[in-house]
Amino acid sequence: MNVPCKVCEKKRARRYCPGVHGEICPVCCGTERENTIDCPSDCEHLQAARRHEEPAPIAAENIPNKEVRITEDFVREHEHLLMWLALALAQSMEKERAVDFDAREAMDALIRTYRTRESGLIYETRPQNPYAAGIQEALQASVEELHKKIGEETGLHTLRDSDVMRTLVFLQRLEMQHNNGRRRGRAFFDFLRASFPAPAASSANLAS
Repeated sequence: MNVPCKVCEKKRARRYCPGVHGEICPVCCGTERENTIDCPSDCEHLQAARRHEEPAPIAAENIPNKEVRITEDFVREHEHLLMWLALALAQSMEKERAVDFDAREAMDALIRTYRTRESGLIYETRPQNPYAAGIQEALQASVEELHKKIGEETGLHTLRDSDVMRTLVFLQRLEMQHNNGRRRGRAFFDFLRASFPAPAASSANLAS
């Protein structure tokens, strides 16, 4: 029996799509995947596509914060801070059911906020996108929690805003490297879950 594709209703369906809870054709799977279809991360066809897809190209002039220098030494010395923020970002994306572009918008707004602090101004950038706003709030709460933990465990307040900002810029660049350009894409989110699965280490280690 020929079953029509649930998406285009024309071509013959050949695979089950958990995103639409029905059978679809390979063409619609390829073109609508993470565009009009909200694909779960454990879909075998999505996982297969992940192994072959390229990140969405970004023109050099559109890359934000290019002047912020992130060295290998900085990443190594602030590994625990990176783990803390990456885990907070992944958890907030999961809670909000957000996509990679939401995370990009949230990080951009938060980085702008930290950069204004460096200039001596107090101005908070807030995204209008509610998903991005939710992620931004979660990251801010995570940083405040970290400040508190470091103070309680060491008696010092050594978490510098500049280090938080640079770590966020590093995560921003990782997002751009893994974003596949699809409207509902979550390749970066899947990367975070795979790369930062364990809880962050003791916050005392962050006071470096």
